[in-house]
Amino acid sequence: MRVAVVGLGYVGLSNAVLLAQHWPVVALDIVKERVDAVNARKSPIEDADIARFFVERELDLTATTDAAEALTGADYVIVATPTNYDAKTNGFDTKSVETVISSARQHAPDAMIVVKSTVPVGFTRRMRDKFGYEGIVFSPEFLREGKALYDNLHPSRIIVGGQSEKARHFAELLKQGSEDKNVPILFTDSTEAEAIKLFANTFLAMRVAYFNELDSYALTNNLDPRAIIEGVSHDPRIGDFYNNPSFGYGGYCLPKDTKQLLANYSSVPQNLIAAIVESNRTRKDFISEQIIARSPETVGVYRLVMKEGSDNFRDSAIQGIMKRIKAKGIQCVVYEPALDAEDFFHSPVVRDLHQFKAQSDIIIANRLNADIEDVADKVFTRDLLQRDI
Repeated sequence: MRVAVVGLGYVGLSNAVLLAQHWPVVALDIVKERVDAVNARKSPIEDADIARFFVERELDLTATTDAAEALTGADYVIVATPTNYDAKTNGFDTKSVETVISSARQHAPDAMIVVKSTVPVGFTRRMRDKFGYEGIVFSPEFLREGKALYDNLHPSRIIVGGQSEKARHFAELLKQGSEDKNVPILFTDSTEAEAIKLFANTFLAMRVAYFNELDSYALTNNLDPRAIIEGVSHDPRIGDFYNNPSFGYGGYCLPKDTKQLLANYSSVPQNLIAAIVESNRTRKDFISEQIIARSPETVGVYRLVMKEGSDNFRDSAIQGIMKRIKAKGIQCVVYEPALDAEDFFHSPVVRDLHQFKAQSDIIIANRLNADIEDVADKVFTRDLLQRDI
């Protein structure tokens, strides 16, 4: 048996490594540097477990930029290409996924195509109709950036949007690669699987938004938000987790998935889903106003990444704060080791941490780090509990 994985981001690479423990896997990506890194057993993404597996484990994994080489002879084709939210169309841009499906039908006509990229509800059904092929299923991922392989090794659940023998076999492949053997496995229609992904991420966004609004209230009324969070979270129905305030929910998944789910509600009455999306904008406005009120000349932006252990800063909340501050004429300087550039949207990138601290009147940090402990009097953060969950 042979597996092809298309896309070497967090989802694709973690799935490729997971399955390559037991089966031949060929990964396909359009970025040659990523392909070369994988073939040299160096992780192209920030993930400690992937880096460790590359050193310690024997993996039957190769990577290529050649679609025919990757797809020909594959029994399963896993699609893990980006589906960014397009504000103009009010939905995900699924062109890359559709291109992969078309290529898979050409080079591996008998393969089951497993879409891992997040897509709108109903996408898989449309693809089955478009290509006249029932062997296209959706299987959602529930991964954290920086811990993608860990979350595949210890999955909360495995969901496959299909009932066929091949779909069931695919679930067993994921379970075989995991280190937890009592994993709940759920087989649904692909449309329900697509909905599970969007509703799960929107619920997480709702929880982030709730504790952020709690923090906004406490900050406005000079209350201790930690005490309130602790008292609320002792209720076992609420729980003491995923309750650390931030500048807003960010990263690659939550902002786009909440907007896509809201778009899917176009003909369905709702209030809550729209409120979750709007709450995140309101939080960024509120945090920005708190910073602007301190009248700084220069604001230092400590890290653009969403959280510690990630090298991805797409749609990180701190960028929204930065944009609002700059709109008021306040200069920003950026400290971001993961950024290979001299500026970030016309704000200088400062590589020397000491110089960065000296230049900044206020330093904003979505998450605290020991690097800036010595200038705590300058730091503005809402990282009250100093954890991501």
